[in-house]
Amino acid sequence: MKHARAQHKSLNSRICPKITQKSTLRVQDTSKSRFAGVAPARASYYVAAMRIAIASDHAATDMKAEIAEWLMEEGHEVADLGPAPGESVDYPDYGYKLAEVVADGTAEFGVALCGSGIGISISVNRHPAVRCALVSEPLSAALSREHNNANCIALGARLTGIEMAKSCVATFLSTDFADADDPEGRHQRRVAKLGVPPIQTDHIETHQ
Repeated sequence: MKHARAQHKSLNSRICPKITQKSTLRVQDTSKSRFAGVAPARASYYVAAMRIAIASDHAATDMKAEIAEWLMEEGHEVADLGPAPGESVDYPDYGYKLAEVVADGTAEFGVALCGSGIGISISVNRHPAVRCALVSEPLSAALSREHNNANCIALGARLTGIEMAKSCVATFLSTDFADADDPEGRHQRRVAKLGVPPIQTDHIETHQ
């Protein structure tokens, strides 16, 4: 137990160096190495183990806790960026935290939650390297990955039930980007433009 707690503290410092002490990283097993010396409890039934960060505002802490626990049960390494239950916070602060760890590659994917999902998704998308899709059903979750190469998913805790939220996240994580192996593909071309908006807004390209 002491060894596990030591590993927990060390890895949390590595993944979230700028996060307050109230943020936590929970892992399932420290006996083998997969991500920085920490192994998932078991292989996920739907996707290989991943590093996933999750953040919310005060309206979604219950959903955040449930999704984080479920993801860990599926074998993923999960960084909970906060907030703690009972705190009244501003969603942009946690959206920016989430965007930063996804953009720098510390986390492979992010899960953003607030009451409606709207506010936190807007704040996450302020980072040019992050593409956060607000979804409420699995088809949109799949399309956000397949066509837009989204690296964050946002959900509204007051609008989406927990089982639907899990279904959306599961679909999101198990769907590949359509042009992952094609740097010249049409989806890749469009996604590449998202992080570099043109100075001249009337610049429009047409394609056959």
